[in-house]
Amino acid sequence: MRDEKDVTSSEEKADAPAEEQAASEQPAGTPADRSDRPAQTPDARTEADKYKDLFLRKAAEFDNYKRRTDAEWQGFQRFANERILLSFLPVIDDLARSLKSGKDPASFDAFYQGVEMIYNKVLQTFKANGVEPMESVGKTFNVEEHDALMQIPRANVPPHTVIEEVEKGYRWNDRVLRHAKVIVSGEAPGAPHPNGGDYGKA
Repeated sequence: MRDEKDVTSSEEKADAPAEEQAASEQPAGTPADRSDRPAQTPDARTEADKYKDLFLRKAAEFDNYKRRTDAEWQGFQRFANERILLSFLPVIDDLARSLKSGKDPASFDAFYQGVEMIYNKVLQTFKANGVEPMESVGKTFNVEEHDALMQIPRANVPPHTVIEEVEKGYRWNDRVLRHAKVIVSGEAPGAPHPNGGDYGKA
């Protein structure tokens, strides 16, 4: 009968070894045992060791390079202004000589001439390093170069003209190193206004 055959088939499956059942249930294309993978050959192991050694050498070389460049940069920062400082040493020598001669009241003229000489030498030293004073008096006020301390009405000059320089400004190459502190002219009361009428009147 068909029912007896089905029962017999089920019993045979139950009696089958567990390994055979696991193998039959495993998906197709999946190896049952991974120990059959090819072992790493001696040549491949030698090649891997070679690249590992090369990597370690390059890492050590880069570390030494970084340490050396850091030391060079620190030395550059420390001595970057050496040339400028050396150029000012003669000015200090002249100041010391002028102070020594200024102790004698009878040599005031010589003392004044010595100070004037030092001032000119300082300007020359600055110029040799790209620093020059800016001329401001008589020019139109410019916020890029001037700091206005006050405004004084003047009838003989146009408004917003620099009429006095309180502190000189300096330019370093193409850059403003220090703004000049200036006094600027303002509109004088009673002066004619471009649109008619007078300044200072409503």
